[in-house]
Amino acid sequence: MTTQTYAGIPKELGKLENAKIVLIPVPYDGTSTWQKGSDKGPEAFLNASENMELYDIETETEVYKQGIHLTDAITENSSPEAMVDAVHASTKSYIKKNKFVTIFGGEHSISIGTIRAFNECYDNLTVLQLDAHADLRKEYEGSNFNHACAVYEASQTTNLLQVGIRSMDISETTVMDKEKTYFAHEMAVDDSWMDSSIDQMTENVFITIDLDVFDPSIMPSTGTPEPGGLLWYETLEYLSQVFKHKNVVGFDIVELCPNKNDKSSDFLAAKLYYKMLSYKFQGNNIEDDFDNDYQTTSKNNTTKYNEDDEY
Repeated sequence: MTTQTYAGIPKELGKLENAKIVLIPVPYDGTSTWQKGSDKGPEAFLNASENMELYDIETETEVYKQGIHLTDAITENSSPEAMVDAVHASTKSYIKKNKFVTIFGGEHSISIGTIRAFNECYDNLTVLQLDAHADLRKEYEGSNFNHACAVYEASQTTNLLQVGIRSMDISETTVMDKEKTYFAHEMAVDDSWMDSSIDQMTENVFITIDLDVFDPSIMPSTGTPEPGGLLWYETLEYLSQVFKHKNVVGFDIVELCPNKNDKSSDFLAAKLYYKMLSYKFQGNNIEDDFDNDYQTTSKNNTTKYNEDDEY
């Protein structure tokens, strides 16, 4: 990464000892099967971030003042498994340093490592996946660490909720929990999906966002764009409610494939990342200590629909 600090913030706010937030770039694109280029995603995201206004109008905050440490990029690419191990080790080390840990990919296979780290640090973890694709294959093209396998492990070891799904292989139906899956075509005609999915979350939530969850009309620069995706404000409304009602312990964003002729997707990813931080730290004073409260026990709600609840 050529960027010295995230979004060009003052160096003092980017020092690890002064930062409540850690950002780990993972420029990895080793198993993608159609459009290549997600390894260029972190650099494009960081470049776009340097051109953002850092006052968030909605929350009336400047979250960068909480301190955001940009780590060295994880460049391990000798094998998908080695990359996952490196991401897992780095993510877990920063969780244990009492930081709010965020990761920007790279293809979705990096999430195998991030989810594994958070699952080891938080009991009864919910993984909230926003994605066009199910990514539930146990193995694909000879590897258990392919991007098509991104949340298979999470489906076996965590409370996995899948939102925005609109593309999958029939084999994945044998793994998928349809009571915890919110298909895009159902979401389009039933606006109870936000409340319903929040009802099914445990207290501690890790969010993994594949940018192809968005409609290609606003996010064309991704490896496998699918029609019929989420739009900007409904996504923000949903995320703000998740952050408000649950303890979001961290998140990753993946699958930005930048296009040199169109920077709008890069900027959407940059704004999305900053909005999520703004939701997380809304109401937190800059001088307040941060406690990531890892290794806690939380409750589990498993009923898909409870239409009496509102958020």
